[in-house]
Amino acid sequence: MSRKAVLAALAVATLAGAGLSACSPITSYSGFQAIDSDPKDVKVGTDTKSTVRAKLGSPSVQSTFDPNVWFYVNQVKERVAFRRPRVTARNVTAIQFNKDSEMVETVNVYTLKDGKVIAYNNRETPTRGREMTVLEQLLGSVGRGSMLPQDDEGVPGNRPGDRR
Repeated sequence: MSRKAVLAALAVATLAGAGLSACSPITSYSGFQAIDSDPKDVKVGTDTKSTVRAKLGSPSVQSTFDPNVWFYVNQVKERVAFRRPRVTARNVTAIQFNKDSEMVETVNVYTLKDGKVIAYNNRETPTRGREMTVLEQLLGSVGRGSMLPQDDEGVPGNRPGDRR
């Protein structure tokens, strides 16, 4: 092969490699990161709130209505080039404690497959009454009386008996 053909093949290989590396996904991790121990390793009946906090740290979320339910949440997103990020993994570990003994009662692990898609309804409920235009809102108080109080007796800054 000639020197030009080798350089051309090298240039094509370099451009192809750069093109393929540009399409590799960018991965981002958020939420609870299990470093020393995993939430799935919590033992029912043996661990308490204090041992769970020592093993895993503070929970991501506590239940709103029951402080004896702790959630450890994490998720992984991938983004390719200019497209929207896509959630590839989500793990929610729910740990429920006994109210009296503070011992672990249940450990439930939920993944992305357990999630449900909620269809949001973006319609609005109409309200009663009529809608005012911007001009009506700005000039709505004109003609309804003066903006100053009628009785100057109790107004701060006036001397008693001073009539101007």
